[in-house]
Amino acid sequence: MADPGEKKPRPLPQPTPETQHFWDGTKSGELRLQKCGDCGAVYFPPRPVCPECSSKNVGVFTASGKATLHSYVINQRAHPAFDAPYAIALVKLEEGPVLMSNIVDCDQTPEALVIDMPLEVTFEDNGDIAIPLFRPAGD
Repeated sequence: MADPGEKKPRPLPQPTPETQHFWDGTKSGELRLQKCGDCGAVYFPPRPVCPECSSKNVGVFTASGKATLHSYVINQRAHPAFDAPYAIALVKLEEGPVLMSNIVDCDQTPEALVIDMPLEVTFEDNGDIAIPLFRPAGD
């Protein structure tokens, strides 16, 4: 019988043909985004058609991994895969798109999680999938 206090693994996404390049990138320690070759829009989540102009002329590039904290909520309830409290955050990438992620390597308090604080990507390797998380950027 499992220990009721035992931490369960994080729920993991299932890559699709449209998102495989993104997950291949995270596994390699890269945050890969798409950019439209016609209008120049950079976007996330991955998709085969530009959300701005509907062009299929899209390419993949490696993002800087730099971001700022756009918004967050601190969840005070424990989850089987997460110790409480933990931040569920919207991070704005330097390249423009906004991603939902978790903030790690800092206190999960309003005093530590300051809107517009600089962040950098880090990756949590879970076997076949590496999850992009964000931590306060070093000086």
